[in-house]
Amino acid sequence: MTQTAIIGVAGAGTMGVGIAIVAARAGFATILFDQDRAALDRAQKQIAGFFAKSVEKRKLDRPAADAALARVTSAGDIAALAPCALVIEAVFEDLIVKRALLAALDRICAPGAIFASNTSTLSITEIAAGSTRPERVVGMHFCLPAQLMKLVEMSPGLNTDDDAFDQAWQFCLAMGQRPVKTRDTPGFILNYFLVPFNNDAIRLVEAGVAEPADIDRAIKTGLGYAMGPCELLDLIGLDTQLRLCEAFYTVTRDARAAAPPLLRRMVAAGRLGRKTGHGFFRYQGDATFGG
Repeated sequence: MTQTAIIGVAGAGTMGVGIAIVAARAGFATILFDQDRAALDRAQKQIAGFFAKSVEKRKLDRPAADAALARVTSAGDIAALAPCALVIEAVFEDLIVKRALLAALDRICAPGAIFASNTSTLSITEIAAGSTRPERVVGMHFCLPAQLMKLVEMSPGLNTDDDAFDQAWQFCLAMGQRPVKTRDTPGFILNYFLVPFNNDAIRLVEAGVAEPADIDRAIKTGLGYAMGPCELLDLIGLDTQLRLCEAFYTVTRDARAAAPPLLRRMVAAGRLGRKTGHGFFRYQGDATFGG
């Protein structure tokens, strides 16, 4: 797999930004698409900020960071993804939205292009049904934050061609990631455990068992996790957790996957986490305060 191929990322949210950083950092020309111009502007600032901090932390030298940033192009028109050899969708966890995106990509991308879904709960086979070439659709679930986490869950759908899956696997390796193969099952590996686990943490808060900071401290100290569940939920976004719950519960009927009432109330109140400055904790710049 050569870095002369162009990688497209559809969706300029948290995951899309992270994936674009991964691709550009690895040397790929990267096109980040979103219909929302404000989202693209935020994404460009976040990407520039990440590379600037990489220089400060001596993870990259200035020329390498500048070169990586220059490889990212923003686009508000999906037609810009036409030359991409691989398009990774990172849009909402909504089957209709993802299918519509694949249908649009069908009309503009070359027959040999690979379409990868970053879904964390939905069926790759069901998503691929929105494309006229389901054999070219694979699951490629990056872990949040993608620019820091190396793991990618790779999942073939029932109609995925072996060659397309192998090509996607090689793209993953070329981006410096560590792929694992999973079946097309709800939650794959990580979210099979993580969605119910995070819900359990929310229920502990709701029941008054412990404060979010103490729950996080216990998990990090006792289990060795880098982040506690409340910190992680604030990073992911409480609205994202709610969508994950709704998608996961629909297909599994696992009671632990059902959205806790407190989660729904926090989303309704706009307490979505870092993106709004208030979730289980409060945020101002790089500073974190108690809830």
